[in-house]
Amino acid sequence: MTLKERHPRRRIAVMERGVLPTGASTRNAGFACIGSLTEILADLQFMPAADIVNLVALRKAGLHLLRERLGDERIGYRENGSYELLSDKELPALDRIDEVNQMLWPIPGVPAYLRADEKIKPFGFNTKALIENNCEGELHTGKMMRALIDLAIEKGVEIKTGCEVLGYEETGDGAEVVVQRSWLHETISFNAGRLAICTNAFAKQLLPAEDVTPGRGQVLITKPIPGLPFRGVYHFDEGYYYFRELDGRILFGGGRNLDFAGETTTELALNARIQSQLEEKLRTVIIPWYSLYCRYALVGYYGLRRNEKTNRKAAVRPLVRGCPHGWHGRSNRLRCSKAAGRPDGLNSQILIGY
Repeated sequence: MTLKERHPRRRIAVMERGVLPTGASTRNAGFACIGSLTEILADLQFMPAADIVNLVALRKAGLHLLRERLGDERIGYRENGSYELLSDKELPALDRIDEVNQMLWPIPGVPAYLRADEKIKPFGFNTKALIENNCEGELHTGKMMRALIDLAIEKGVEIKTGCEVLGYEETGDGAEVVVQRSWLHETISFNAGRLAICTNAFAKQLLPAEDVTPGRGQVLITKPIPGLPFRGVYHFDEGYYYFRELDGRILFGGGRNLDFAGETTTELALNARIQSQLEEKLRTVIIPWYSLYCRYALVGYYGLRRNEKTNRKAAVRPLVRGCPHGWHGRSNRLRCSKAAGRPDGLNSQILIGY
């Protein structure tokens, strides 16, 4: 859409592999986050403070762009509170709240993190401390995707679904993109002056030389819980676990840190070890006062670089551009899309998305 806004006469097409997007675009938990306190502190062990501030600013700017472009009502955006649960081993993080608040102050203009221990008992959690994050919200992933598609079509962007891209070849004046027509067992080619590869976790299939690996995220959803005492979004264990209230249910995901190697995959399957841990933490940490079983479980994908926090780039070559994204990819993806919309003299562009 940024391309179309800047170059309204340019013909732009999106090649979507599925009938509906089934990668990170729709298989995510709907968190609109800048990062929890323990996640920021973990990043400080490996990154300069200035880089972390820039990254948080990028996340906040991306979320602002999304809300400005689509509107809160269309994407189901809500701010019902955001909190982090701390275990015994994470209690030392409380001594650094003021330090991190001061570091991030230029972005929100208010303290990002505050103690909220008085809410532990009303919420029913089994945790040692609770921190409130004043800069986060949640959204409805399906509504967001529908709004994005509707707006793109309204602006004149063509969206071709069921187009699995097998590969591309650079030509003298652009690129030729080869698409599988599975129902006819043949291929068809499209030509464009410029090509953007936005396949995130699947980027290496089309850009094998790029340092992008997939990351799989797993979530479960419970049955409706009568009288669920909390709303909003929650994190714990450096952001590796996250949950939120969703229409009277609990959506709970994470656990990738239990099996980094096993979760570096695009296989559409559940990790039994992670599933077991999610169910255990649901029973013992989140709702120890209630007995139930999860009703649904699913996985989603995102793209990682060796340094997933800072090593992001939009331009691979002048003709072919790739945009991989990390776990907070939604906000960063919006910022990356603006970078990919730089002006040039070409009159057509193809974007490939999974």
